[in-house]
Amino acid sequence: MFQTSIGPAGNMPGYLRPETAQGMFLNFKRLLEFNQGKLPFGAAQIGNSFRNEISPRSGLIRVREFTMAEIEHFVDPTDKVHPKFSNVADLEIMLYSSKAQTSGQSAQLTKLGDAVEQGVINNSVLGYFIGRIYLYLTKVGLSKDKVRFRQHMDNEMAHYACDCWDAESKTSYGWIEIVGCADRSCYDLSCHSRATKVPLIVNVTQFEPNKGAIGKAYKKDAKSILEYLAILEEIVPNVIEPSFGIGRIMYCIFEHSFHAREEDEQRTYFSFPALVAPYKCSVLPLSQNPEFVPFVKELSEAMTKFGVSHKVDDSSGSIGRRYARTDEIGVAFGITVDFD
Repeated sequence: MFQTSIGPAGNMPGYLRPETAQGMFLNFKRLLEFNQGKLPFGAAQIGNSFRNEISPRSGLIRVREFTMAEIEHFVDPTDKVHPKFSNVADLEIMLYSSKAQTSGQSAQLTKLGDAVEQGVINNSVLGYFIGRIYLYLTKVGLSKDKVRFRQHMDNEMAHYACDCWDAESKTSYGWIEIVGCADRSCYDLSCHSRATKVPLIVNVTQFEPNKGAIGKAYKKDAKSILEYLAILEEIVPNVIEPSFGIGRIMYCIFEHSFHAREEDEQRTYFSFPALVAPYKCSVLPLSQNPEFVPFVKELSEAMTKFGVSHKVDDSSGSIGRRYARTDEIGVAFGITVDFD
């Protein structure tokens, strides 16, 4: 970690964080309170992280300071079933299991539901987040045929992890990790509990007794029975952690969206999805005819009013050349103002 000094005298050493996750673990008790003391629940954070051991190279791929976005989804270790897994169970995703890697096989297109059922993916909560990560990556512009999920092999799996998968993207640098999705078990909360002497636990009731039926059946003994049944079980939650490398994802969006025209390789353009395109729309008057000015102004003001980022190109160049300029910067939509 990067070391620094805290305070004007610099007597107190400090370290820049290597990940954003630990702040959420330290605030676990408050987060649990926000969720009425019940599992499951999640928290998310985005911010800068710093790693001194990295040798910078390959542009945005390997840097010492980078932006991370992480989700910590806390679950009951005895109930790792996601209620919305059916929403992603039919997704067909390229999975590269540890077994396939050790046996020299290639990645296989597999339904998430089948992977969880067969035990390739440890549980449906992990499977759900793998599905959601895949949908996110393809929605922001990554090519489906250049995204795969690779499972950590036994010799690289963290000692505390139940299962871990990396979303990888194929680029000119080869396959690179852009998102990690791990079942970190209860490791982090247990470590913080030992260090701070503060139990980071959840009290769980096994079931809600029928007080009326017990009172009717056991009468004067009912109170003792209900007190016994009210004893809570203390559990340390497990956590599923998707961790996004924002800079790497941005690089992959740029590379996957960059194209050259077949008839002229010097004419390049971006094909950003409208969701992430810096400019959503261009307004292009066919010519510099003064009659177009009020229409262009009206269109521009309407898009500004509704928060649509746009670019008006009323320069003197030909309409074809202006179309090409629009394509070069990846504008998603275009409006041409003509005499009709």
